[in-house]
Amino acid sequence: ETICDELHIERPQNASIKLLVDRLNHYLLESNAAGRKTVQKIDEAQKLSVDVLEQLRLLTNLETNRYKLLQIVLLGQPELLQILGQQEMRQLSQRVTARFHLGPLAPGEIGAYVQHRLEIAGCQRRLFQEQLNKPLWQLTGGVPRLLNLVCDRALLGAYAQDQQTVDLRILRQAASEVLGPIPQRRSSRPALVAVAAVLLGGLLGGLLWYGQKTVLPLVDLAARDTTTMVTIPAPAGEITEAADTTEAGSSPGENPAIADVTEASQAPAAVATEEPAVVTEPDWPQTWPADFAMGRSPAEAFADLAALWGLADFPLRKDYCSLAGDRGYACLARQDSLTTLRQINRPAMLTLYDDEGLPFYVVLARLHAESALFIAGDDQRELALTAIAPRWFGSYLVLWQPPAIGQRLLKPGQGGEAVAWLAAQLDALGIYQQSGEERVLAGTLLGAFKRFQFSRGLTPDGVLGPMSLIQLHTALGREGPRLAEDGAE
Repeated sequence: ETICDELHIERPQNASIKLLVDRLNHYLLESNAAGRKTVQKIDEAQKLSVDVLEQLRLLTNLETNRYKLLQIVLLGQPELLQILGQQEMRQLSQRVTARFHLGPLAPGEIGAYVQHRLEIAGCQRRLFQEQLNKPLWQLTGGVPRLLNLVCDRALLGAYAQDQQTVDLRILRQAASEVLGPIPQRRSSRPALVAVAAVLLGGLLGGLLWYGQKTVLPLVDLAARDTTTMVTIPAPAGEITEAADTTEAGSSPGENPAIADVTEASQAPAAVATEEPAVVTEPDWPQTWPADFAMGRSPAEAFADLAALWGLADFPLRKDYCSLAGDRGYACLARQDSLTTLRQINRPAMLTLYDDEGLPFYVVLARLHAESALFIAGDDQRELALTAIAPRWFGSYLVLWQPPAIGQRLLKPGQGGEAVAWLAAQLDALGIYQQSGEERVLAGTLLGAFKRFQFSRGLTPDGVLGPMSLIQLHTALGREGPRLAEDGAE
């Protein structure tokens, strides 16, 4: 049935296999007479049952005196070879005229493969530096599927941290999220390890003596067993939806050690001195404290978020979003950047990762230019934005109050009560004059709404969805907690 539908062969409902094969054979004979060849490609063929594979074998019997009418190409994981090697599959295996097994990429092919994928997507500059080719190969074993997953997550991490390129730290964090924790290497040469430990200790001691305050962990990426990665399946069910943003926000990588010294110019002339102004480092911790929020569950963090909205004593249950819905609230989970969170201007529950790659959850309650206030139960701490840079890859959840019209999407050309509601909101913002005759989201109303979306850093698609509703509430000054007071940076 699927093959007939793909070839646009008309068929009655619940037709017998004989009728389907007869109509397929008739179509193939006409195509062959017209000089066309028909090829059926089946991906993930290792998931086909024995009965379906036998049916495919029978379809290879469709032929003329000189030509096969249908060429079938099976693509699958290495398990496909095992299936074809079974005794009951010997007849199908004997029909195979060409075989090719695509192995992992070699270390020297990694850079060209990644750059090719970027160029296909329209990117003409290097987002992964050449020195990352070897770590990428060591982390993924050269398996293209794993390369795609790790690189995709690394690009999201760089975007969330407002970085123009991927560095080794972001790459390792992305790999730990996709592939699991990266094990340390166990060397079989204890003597060399002892010598290296002495040299490393001396080196680190010298660095500390010269005033270094941060020492990055040194890990040998070659420790990962790449032979077990061929059969690792891709994670299923992950759907990320990120709104396009056009406004540039504060970069979490900016130097927080530059303090505001403008007050020095306001001092009376009588007490002014010729000594240079002292630039002091802020008191905010630059790295995430090991004793803060680690191991905190999403239900616990959501209870903190609910408390900011006045929902006290929120129960610690996994269905927290359903419980919030019963009280007139809704959840919006996305992956994006701090720039988008500044535009939403509502507290958010962030998904962070510890040093082992395990997630923990915390509430972002206030967001300033270079620091933020985080809440974990009764513990509240002001930290520099650099503290979340290596731990946050853009995942967040915000709580909001849907309007009386609900959350149903309103698309251009559609009508309903949401049209009049939207016209009233845009009228209140002064970007549209409501006539009271609005019935459909179109014309000048649609144009005004798209201008609003564009001004808030959203994709101007004219679709009234949760993100646009939240931005409308924020722009109109509706009640609820905010990340920053109006007019604050």
